[in-house]
Amino acid sequence: MVSENRTSLYTARAEALAEQEKKAASKSRLVSWLRVGVFLAGAALAYLFFSNEGLTAGAITVVGFYALFILVLRWHSRLDFAYTQLLLLRRINQQEVERLEGKLQLFDGGTAFIDDHHPYTSDLDIFGRNSLFQLLNRSVTSVGKQKLATWLQVAATPEEVLLRQEAVAELAAPQQLDWLQDLLALPQHYKHDQEQADNFIAWFSDKAFFKTHSLIKVLTFVLPVLTLAAIAAWFYGFSGWIPVAFLLVQFLLAYRFRVERDEYYEKSIGIYEAMRSYTKQLQHIEQHQFSSAKLKRLQGQLLQEGGKASESIHRLANIIDFFSWRLSTLMAFFLNTVLMWDFVWMYRLERWKDKYLARLEGTLEVLAEFEALAGVAAFQHAHPHFAVPQLSERPFEVKAVALGHPLIFSVKPVVNDFEIQGAGKTMVITGSNMSGKTTFLRTVGINMVMALMGAPVFAEKMTVAPAQVYTAMRTADNLAENTSSFYAELKRLRMLLELTETGQAVFYLLDEILKGTNSRDRHLGAMSLIRQLHKRNASGLISTHDLELGAMEQELPESVYNYSFNSDIVGDEIRFDYKLTKGICRSFNASKLMQLMGIEIAKEA
Repeated sequence: MVSENRTSLYTARAEALAEQEKKAASKSRLVSWLRVGVFLAGAALAYLFFSNEGLTAGAITVVGFYALFILVLRWHSRLDFAYTQLLLLRRINQQEVERLEGKLQLFDGGTAFIDDHHPYTSDLDIFGRNSLFQLLNRSVTSVGKQKLATWLQVAATPEEVLLRQEAVAELAAPQQLDWLQDLLALPQHYKHDQEQADNFIAWFSDKAFFKTHSLIKVLTFVLPVLTLAAIAAWFYGFSGWIPVAFLLVQFLLAYRFRVERDEYYEKSIGIYEAMRSYTKQLQHIEQHQFSSAKLKRLQGQLLQEGGKASESIHRLANIIDFFSWRLSTLMAFFLNTVLMWDFVWMYRLERWKDKYLARLEGTLEVLAEFEALAGVAAFQHAHPHFAVPQLSERPFEVKAVALGHPLIFSVKPVVNDFEIQGAGKTMVITGSNMSGKTTFLRTVGINMVMALMGAPVFAEKMTVAPAQVYTAMRTADNLAENTSSFYAELKRLRMLLELTETGQAVFYLLDEILKGTNSRDRHLGAMSLIRQLHKRNASGLISTHDLELGAMEQELPESVYNYSFNSDIVGDEIRFDYKLTKGICRSFNASKLMQLMGIEIAKEA
């Protein structure tokens, strides 16, 4: 019912924005035609005056209509931006509906962050197709995506989790929805290439062209003045060879340092769109009032004594914009042969670097945090029935009421209550095929990851103690590494044991361990692993078909617990309830499943 309400809300917003979008498009087209009209009127009047030898009137007309044309052009640019913003906001609301419907394949899966050697991300569908990243991420900028990926890969400290929860709660409030969606829409006006931005920062940090060529610095500002003065003097009868000499000097300097000029331009132009995007986002953040501690601290970092962060980024974007005038075929010769244009903006870039570059990385870090928080907040707004988990100081406490899997989209999702607490505890989960054992392990794991990054969880209530989540589920052979699936699983288990040797709290989720060997070795190995983990700072869940593992509940009472998932066979139909039940599984369906697949099962004598 709650998801239906949110679907209706986002659909209504999208429809309202579509109406505003039509009006904005109509107004933008009207002003576009006005721009054409101003140009044609100015050209006609100027032609009329100049044809009748009204040179002064013609000149005034050209200047006046050019100024008017620029004003109308800027007006149209603002209207066009507003129209695009409405279009993007409509898409954002439509995308929220698509996420609620489980259409995650439409979104970036964060495949660049997939790491098969990570303690849990591959097994818990954190990245990739139909992943948690697709469900949470609303970032457009690469810095925002990277920040969210880091949060999903590394659990935050308890203090940081609480700060994020408070910040997310503020941003997810209904009255903040317009501001939040505006923040998510603004970067979508521009192109983003984080690799170029990173390369620019690394490259520019060591650049000091004018410190090593101090004479060029002087000539950059003296030569254009002398050249223009010499040209003016030539009109008054002075020798024409003087401006020619100055022009020749400028040409030779431009030719001598052509590689440096091109390098400065090519490195900087690659970040122009990103800088414009960052300016808009930062202005949006700087102008807002926040109440939560984390958001106020982040905003404070943008409003330092050196000026607003948006202003420094805007200056960089303007410098790059003026630098790009060199590409104009009509102006290139004049700019670089008379005004030393490239050198001027190279100098401005270096001055910007000396004053602001050290602050740039910190600014991008703040922006990345805001984007990551905004994505989690949008998710929380879309799922108000999800619980904000409580953090526990009791070791390995994981307690949930009505725990479900956030990536299973169903009208009536199956949920389970679950509780475990204390070090050295293992919950052995047995069950028939397809009964839900593996899904339950993933449900516990993915909700723990969400809880420990500061996001809401799919539960009515949930309490979680900080711990390193570790999984061993999707082990497969690797031909490139000449590794069998069994050996791959052993490597995962060895990594688990090495991790527990550090003394760090580890919560493990192991699915059908040692399935690549015979039943006797599997049983002995599983029992030995449970005994070994029992002595370490670790607890967790193990799913298995090995019913004999249930005997460990008697061997290690109050440390090993038996739970199961069961199924019923009614005629030719296998029915599952996907409910976690105490005790060892007593129902089996493998033979029936094989029969349904056409395998004739011989009856025992």
